[in-house]
Amino acid sequence: MKDKVIVVTGAGNGIGRAIALLLGTQGARVVVNDLGSSGSGDGSDAGPASRVAEEIRAAGGTAVADTHSVATAEGAEAIVRTAVDHFGRIDGVVNNAGILRDRIFHKMSEAEWRSVMDVHLNGSYYVSRAAAPFFKEQQSGAFVHMTSGAGLVGNFGQANYAAAKLGIVALSKSIALDMARFNVRSNCIAPFAWSRLIGTLPSETDAEKQRLARLQSMTPEQVAPVAVFLLSEAAHAVNGQVLAVRGNELIVMSQPRPVASVHRAEGWTLQSLAEHAVPAVARAFTPLERSPEVFSWDPV
Repeated sequence: MKDKVIVVTGAGNGIGRAIALLLGTQGARVVVNDLGSSGSGDGSDAGPASRVAEEIRAAGGTAVADTHSVATAEGAEAIVRTAVDHFGRIDGVVNNAGILRDRIFHKMSEAEWRSVMDVHLNGSYYVSRAAAPFFKEQQSGAFVHMTSGAGLVGNFGQANYAAAKLGIVALSKSIALDMARFNVRSNCIAPFAWSRLIGTLPSETDAEKQRLARLQSMTPEQVAPVAVFLLSEAAHAVNGQVLAVRGNELIVMSQPRPVASVHRAEGWTLQSLAEHAVPAVARAFTPLERSPEVFSWDPV
């Protein structure tokens, strides 16, 4: 990572901070972006970004703080411009900025939906789009986007967050397909780790308390090496993938592919769908599960 210029959004705390600090120790020049808002996206504070940038510099690294919002195209362009103005180029982007506004679906407001979409999905698009022309021109670059088990598997009360996070997977894959010809890579990480946002999740039932206890045992520092590796030339053969990081486990997540099919030469009727098609393929249906049921074992 020596002298690579990397933008890390949401780098004032948690996983973003851990990634930025590790990049600094590896010789990268880091743009530490963080609006400094609350976990729900309210307010702003230059302190988190400035403190992390100072930590990197104090350890002998190179970093600059940036406090623009990822939730607008103008803010994203300013973030990328910070990298180019200070360091002359941009080599990688970590789309990590995020907020939570959890609500059971039938009570979720349009504002709660839009605000989460704006930061997670739109923000990942805006920052990636702002960096893309530089990557194309220099014929190199790497994107790392943060997805989530909530989107890949499912969770209660997070329709906005889950939809945004699964959308990021499709965005990443599209970037990988469109920009591979320019030696640009795009991958996703689904991180399992204790963070400021995870701390806002409810922990009332025994099952919820056990889940949070598991998450508390997994640290942002365990996610950071995977992100930094994906940004490096050592990962030149990794593109369009979704990797879950769960403690010391690295998991390749599946992507949608056909798993069963059935046909009828004369076509389908409502009756034959009920009597033939569904019974024939039901064994391949995906259970209605949440991430805790799929990842049911204790993290390694």
